[in-house]
Amino acid sequence: MPKTRLPLLKEDKHVKKMSRKITVILLLLFFALLAVIFFRSSVSRITEINIQGNKYATREELLAQSGLVVGGQFFAASANSVQEALKELKTVREATVEKDFPGVVNITVTEFPAVAYELDQQGTLEAILSSGAAVKVNETGIAVEKPILTNWQADDPFKAKLCQALAEIPNELTSDISEIVPSPTLSFPDRIKLYTRSHFEVITAISLLKDKVEYLNQVIETEQPGLIKMLEADTYVPFIAENEDKEVTQE
Repeated sequence: MPKTRLPLLKEDKHVKKMSRKITVILLLLFFALLAVIFFRSSVSRITEINIQGNKYATREELLAQSGLVVGGQFFAASANSVQEALKELKTVREATVEKDFPGVVNITVTEFPAVAYELDQQGTLEAILSSGAAVKVNETGIAVEKPILTNWQADDPFKAKLCQALAEIPNELTSDISEIVPSPTLSFPDRIKLYTRSHFEVITAISLLKDKVEYLNQVIETEQPGLIKMLEADTYVPFIAENEDKEVTQE
């Protein structure tokens, strides 16, 4: 008896396509549901924020600037965006943000150094950073080798330049300077007067200070107290000679 072949049933392509669409939609809904559950759970929240390296900026200031809060979304802000936000503070030179899942954020800041001190209008001592920022020093301590800025206006552009210049000079070359006062002239609008702990009076310009400070220290180490001018030319006149002339005149 001859064998007969049954005709093959044609696969319904439309049904197959619909089945794939339904499968994809279900998978998307499933992952969306998982995402909603995850982001509403405590696992996706910030549980701890650690800050170190700050001396002048308070924890509250840094947190407010970063936008981070305990209980906030761990993935809401990238580490880079938080770092850039912190660097907008005039006290912060560099910032590093590391996220440790789940929930821990570690912030390390490097602040601008203090280069001088100043009394504000209320008579409170402030540290002047190399960025030009003024911060209270009640709880941060005082570095006695830093100079005091006197008679400077807060908006004086040369004040910021002075702070930058002081930051570029090694501490051992400025440790004898006790006070810096503005003394502008037409020829030198950035001219300043320095007073040293070793009783020298110094006239120079902010733009020349970095290059002239070594000469200043050479005179201080080898000569008697006197007047030092460090402008286009360097000169030194001892105070003793002036006193002796006065005594001779009186006699």
